Amino acid sequence: MHRADGSVRPAYRGYQEWLEEQDPALMRRKDSEAESFFRRTGITFNVYGDDDAEERLIPFDMVPRIITGSEWRRLSRGIEQRVRALNAFMHDLYHRQEIIRSGRLPERLFRNNAAWLPEMVGFSPPGGVYTHITGIDLVRTGPDEFMVLEDNARTPSGVSYMLENRETMMAMFPELFTRIKVQPVSNYPRRLATSLAACAPEGAGSKPSIAVLTPGIFNSAYFEHAFLADQMGAELVEGSDLRVVGGKVQMRTTDGFRPIDVLYRRVDDEYLDPLTFNPDSVLGIPGIMDVYRAGNITIANAPGTGVADDKAIYSFMPEIVEFYTGEKALLPNVDTWRCADPDSLKYVLDNLEELVVKEVHGSGGYGMLIGPTASKKEVRAFRAKLEAMPENYIAQPTLALSTCPIFTRAGLAPRHVDLRPFVLCSPEGIDITPGGLTRVALKKGSLVVNSSQGGGTKDSWVLDD
Repeated sequence: MHRADGSVRPAYRGYQEWLEEQDPALMRRKDSEAESFFRRTGITFNVYGDDDAEERLIPFDMVPRIITGSEWRRLSRGIEQRVRALNAFMHDLYHRQEIIRSGRLPERLFRNNAAWLPEMVGFSPPGGVYTHITGIDLVRTGPDEFMVLEDNARTPSGVSYMLENRETMMAMFPELFTRIKVQPVSNYPRRLATSLAACAPEGAGSKPSIAVLTPGIFNSAYFEHAFLADQMGAELVEGSDLRVVGGKVQMRTTDGFRPIDVLYRRVDDEYLDPLTFNPDSVLGIPGIMDVYRAGNITIANAPGTGVADDKAIYSFMPEIVEFYTGEKALLPNVDTWRCADPDSLKYVLDNLEELVVKEVHGSGGYGMLIGPTASKKEVRAFRAKLEAMPENYIAQPTLALSTCPIFTRAGLAPRHVDLRPFVLCSPEGIDITPGGLTRVALKKGSLVVNSSQGGGTKDSWVLDD
C-alpha cells in the first residue's frame, strides 16, 4: 500500500483517502459484521484429516488488494499466453508428442505421472478445449514483477470466494464503489455458462444443457459447487443422479431422463467412471468415458489435464510456452530445482535450510518444507525423504513476496499474499475475470496462504482507469 518512503502507491490513493475519513470504532464493527455475513451465507470449507473435521469459515480481510488497470492489462497478456500454451500442450501430449520428440521435455515426466491418462490418447475433446477453467497462481516480487507460482488446470477452486468477497464488500461499504471505479466480477457465472455452452458437442442445439457434478455435501468445496450451479442456472448433480441412456449421459428428473451436454465436473479423474478408472468409485457415472470418446458430452475440465498441475512439468513451462506460441514467456516462473536431477538434488540438500521444497503432486500447502522457518528436526526428516525419493520433489528459493495490509485491532499490518486469476477457455476465445482470488497469510511472517494452513482471503480490485 505504501512505498518504502511512506508515500501511498498510485493504486491505493483513492482507498487511502476514504480510509482516513473512517471512524476506527466503526471499522472494527464492520470487521465483525463480515464474519457474521459469511457465517449466515454458509461460506465454509473442511480440512481433511483434521481431528475435529468441522466446517470452518475462511477468514476474510476487509482491506482490498488493489491493482491498477495498466498493471492488469500487462498481466492479462501473460496469463492468456500461458493458458493458450497449456491447452496446446495438453493436445500435443495426447497426440503426436512433438515437444518430447524435439527433446524439450523428458518423456519420464508423463510416463511416470498418475495424472496422464492413456484413455485420452488420440482423442480431441469437443471444440479442442482441454483447460476450460484454469487458475494461475501469481506472486508479486517487485513493483512491476509478477511470477507464476503454480498452474491449476485440473479442477481449480476458489471462484465462489472471489464472488462472495466482492458481494460482502459492496454490502458493507457501498460508498466505496461510488468513489472508486472497480471492474466488476459478479458476471463471472454468466460468463462461465456462456463459455461452457460454447464447448458443447455437435448436436447439442442452441441451448446446451449444463450440469455441475459434485462428490456431495461432504466434499470440502461443496459450497462452491452448489453456489456456481445456482448462479449459472445449471443443475447440481451427483453421480447417482446420472446414467448412460441411449448413448448419452442423462439426468434423472421427475419427467424421466434428460440429456446433459456439458458436465462441469468437480470429481477427480480417478472417480469419474468406475468402468474405466477406479472400479470402487460411487461418485462417477459408469460408461461416461465411452460417451465422451464418442463425442456426445463435454467434460470440463477434460480428463487428464492434471498433468499440467505437476510441479515438475511446471518447471518446464517457459520452454512449453515458447514451443507452442513461438514467444518468450511474458510471465516468468519461479526458479526451480528438479530434485530428480543429481546436481540439483545435491544443491538442494546442501541448502535445505534456505529453500522451499514441495511435493511434485502436492497441493493445498501440504507436504512442503519452508526451510527458513523449519525446525532442525523437520529439516532432518525432509532430508531423509529427499534422499529416499528425490523424483517426488522440486525446490524453489524463498521469495520476497509482496505484502498487502490487513485489518487488525491495532490497525493495518502487512501480510504476504498471492493471487489466483480465473481464466475461461472456449473455441470463441479466452476470457479472464479482472482480479481473482487474493489469498493472504494471516500469521505474521508466514508465506503459506492456503486456507487449510490458516490463510484467509481478500477482495481483489482491478481499477477501471
